[in-house]
Amino acid sequence: MTAGQRRRCFGLLRSAGDVWACVLEVNTWRRHRRDAPLSGYQELCRELSVAGAGTFGELDTTGARSVLRRFSDAWFAAAKRRKDGDVSARFPRRRRGLMPVRWYHGTFTLDGRRVRIPVAKGGPPLWVRLAREVPYPVEQVRSVTLLCEGGRLFLDVTAEVPVTTYPPGEGPAPDRVAGVDLGIIHPYAVAGPDGAGLLVSGRAIRAEHRMHLKDTKGRRRATSRRAPKPGQRGSRRWRKYRRRARLVEGRHRRRVRQAQHEAARTVVSWAVAQRVGVLHVGDPRGVLGIDAGRRHNLRLRQWQIGRLLQVLTDKAVLAGITVHLVDERGTSSTCPACRRRIPKPRGRTMSCPHCQFSGHRDLVAAATIATRSPGGGPTTPTPVVVPGVVTHRRAGRHLPGAGQSRRDPRRPQPAARGSAGPRRPAPPTGGESLATRRGSTTLHRKPGER
Repeated sequence: MTAGQRRRCFGLLRSAGDVWACVLEVNTWRRHRRDAPLSGYQELCRELSVAGAGTFGELDTTGARSVLRRFSDAWFAAAKRRKDGDVSARFPRRRRGLMPVRWYHGTFTLDGRRVRIPVAKGGPPLWVRLAREVPYPVEQVRSVTLLCEGGRLFLDVTAEVPVTTYPPGEGPAPDRVAGVDLGIIHPYAVAGPDGAGLLVSGRAIRAEHRMHLKDTKGRRRATSRRAPKPGQRGSRRWRKYRRRARLVEGRHRRRVRQAQHEAARTVVSWAVAQRVGVLHVGDPRGVLGIDAGRRHNLRLRQWQIGRLLQVLTDKAVLAGITVHLVDERGTSSTCPACRRRIPKPRGRTMSCPHCQFSGHRDLVAAATIATRSPGGGPTTPTPVVVPGVVTHRRAGRHLPGAGQSRRDPRRPQPAARGSAGPRRPAPPTGGESLATRRGSTTLHRKPGER
């Protein structure tokens, strides 16, 4: 886009941030007067209509209402969590400089790679050109969202995609159930019918998180002395550094998000090939409320359980597969043969000291999850069948250094161990040097000679 188009787009995002800040300010006044807060979408829209047109620059009424909808949803979500007993839930009270703006079907114009973004009445039309073609027909597009991530502008397109249809006898069967176990090393471990299993390796994603954290610490350590003091305006060099840090953060999030989509697509493709009609997914979100230390808490936040569940559910529903969340408690520490609790193994192999059973820990958990019913609790009513034929796949081949080996090439390789090679021959008798004598000015003397 041109400089003028970029300036106008950022102006829309800043105006949306002003709408958000205005709602927070109004609720602050009402809280001081001990009045009820403005949280409903309809009453917020009435306050917006009273303000009149042109209050928030070029932002039109539809874009401003999308910000009000976002605030109302966040407020009621926090109220519901607090009602359920979650005292850590907080109402939206933080100001934001840039807020995403959404326009619904009928308010924007999509012509190939050109999109006409609505602006306030009386302003010149704003046309932008997309970086690539929209992968959906125009009649299926339902909304577009303008947002900024890592200093870059994006236009998020939402479309209504029909559910995949299959020829008779080739689609997913409702009586074929597979269990899915979520993890960090293996984002998805699937145990399907007929003794088939799937393991999706996420070691490249874990390496990306680790290397990004290491690079971030190194940059902050190198620039900590140049950081401006609180209340002091930074230099142009400092602004360039901050802009570079935002670009790197955005690139890291996009890489991880793409790897998660690849992993979910691998699971759904495998389920369609196995004609699996129902997926029982273990819900491990209960571990997020347990304080396990600084390092392990960071691993749990980088795990992104909610996104893994959402991505898998969206792709499965699109393929005609039903997804149910079940209780996964005890699946990785219960022997599937004798049903006894065993210590949770540190590695990937589960070994039972009672019946000598041995198997892959994630696949055993997935096979146990497949036998549980939604809402039935941590019970296993039917025998557990551990997969015998396992398919291995990897997610994140687009990540830097992700190749055929599991080791991240960006890490320094360990020194080679073993023999140091053939020994050099001993010098001849007399102590004569093996170096070339041409141009040498060194005089060789006997011991004790000056």
